[in-house]
Amino acid sequence: MTSQSRTRPGGSERSLHRAYDTALLDLDGVVYAGGEAIAHAVDSLVAARADGMHLAYVTNNALRTPDAVAAHLTELGVPSEAGEVITSAQAVSRMIAEQVPAGSKVLLIGGEGLRVALRERGLVPVESADEEGLAAVVQGYGGPELAWARLAEASYAVNRGVPWFASNTDLTIPSARGIAPGNGAAVEVVRIATGAEPRVAGKPQPPMHRETVLRTGAERPLVVGDRLDTDIEGAFNGEVDSLLVLTGVTDAEQLLRAEPRHRPTYVDRDLRGLLTGQPEVEGEAGGAGFRCGGWTAAAVDGALELRGEGGDPLDGLRALCAAAWTEAGDGSCGLDAGEALGRLAL
Repeated sequence: MTSQSRTRPGGSERSLHRAYDTALLDLDGVVYAGGEAIAHAVDSLVAARADGMHLAYVTNNALRTPDAVAAHLTELGVPSEAGEVITSAQAVSRMIAEQVPAGSKVLLIGGEGLRVALRERGLVPVESADEEGLAAVVQGYGGPELAWARLAEASYAVNRGVPWFASNTDLTIPSARGIAPGNGAAVEVVRIATGAEPRVAGKPQPPMHRETVLRTGAERPLVVGDRLDTDIEGAFNGEVDSLLVLTGVTDAEQLLRAEPRHRPTYVDRDLRGLLTGQPEVEGEAGGAGFRCGGWTAAAVDGALELRGEGGDPLDGLRALCAAAWTEAGDGSCGLDAGEALGRLAL
């Protein structure tokens, strides 16, 4: 079953870390949140690597350099090298370098990760919209200390017709205290001030997938993420399989309402899902619903209905996904899911 026709989560008799050669892992909300490791992430990644799976860290967060990200992962307990980290800063810098001459000045609105990536591509990051010969504006996540004046600087340049690029447009980012505004929120400020549209490199856009393929050489990749609109859609656009983990932005109800491009191949609680197989979701005879483990789900009178007791609640969610996605077809499910989800206590 291809991602384009997906109506239910997929199954795998083999553990995922053996069925795929490379895990393309998102970071925020998957491996860590607010700098602290998410439960079970470190042990799962160490075990997957020890058993032969290649790990690559693919992040839309353009703030930190690959060296800094690798050092942080190593500190958390997952030994990593800078070459295993692919960032949207790298993807957008390649994108700009392919469209402007070497040595061009680029107005930088963001952090050190974006500055380093621009320099690696032979571009010159500058701070002012008034720089003579400005070739581009690039906007990436600058952390919670990003000053309002920096957004104004971007607006001045974009309003003068300077080409505008964005590392990514994630509206939110997980933190230790909850969900915070992401780079996409800052991009919206400039969009409102200028009426312009940036050229975007990060997930789910093709430049990020291209950057990842070029740097990893993965042959059987599995995208692992927590966001439907970046990680999972990026996998869809790249025509590769994906694993959604419920440790970040996406919750169970959002998953049930996912449109086709946001439907993952697999779903699991956390990164322990890499080390296991995935159960099949089977259709009941006569179209009476879908069964996974000890749970059966169906669409009944405008609502999702869940039957079964005990067993893994995640199997109940997988069965609900099949019922919801089948009912929705190529759209988003509008069935009431409240009572069914309440039974699962995920």
